[in-house]
Amino acid sequence: MTTVKPILLAEDNPRDAELAMAAMEEHHIADKVVVCRDGAEVLDYLYCRGTFSSRQQGNPAVVFLDLKMPKVDGLEVLKTIKSDVNLKPIPVVMLTSSREECDLSQSYALGANAYVVKPVEFHQFITAVKELGVFWGVINEPPPEGSDQRGRVPASV
Repeated sequence: MTTVKPILLAEDNPRDAELAMAAMEEHHIADKVVVCRDGAEVLDYLYCRGTFSSRQQGNPAVVFLDLKMPKVDGLEVLKTIKSDVNLKPIPVVMLTSSREECDLSQSYALGANAYVVKPVEFHQFITAVKELGVFWGVINEPPPEGSDQRGRVPASV
């Protein structure tokens, strides 16, 4: 039996978070969308710390990560995810308002799977989130947990 993994939405703007959640719920993209309001909260979720210490173990299907967040910024969160062997396989989609080339380049250099600039127009934003959720949360087949990026399971010692 396949367990549907949650989608982790890292978004400090309450309006954007609410719109993204509404788009995913309306189109039944995920059974559960977890919203984190800052980078520290994202890391707490991923490492089952703090308010997330009793959550069920396992990685989310995808992390939609805002670039400019309080406490720990999106690039630092991305760097942490992609440098941890247990978190590295999680697809990370930068979902940001930044069109800065340096942000784009740095995101990909740190291992982002995609970089999407948030549309300003309401309906375009809803459509973009829906399509991202469908692809990354439903269609995409990530490597099994415990494997490297190429799907290989490390040999036991």
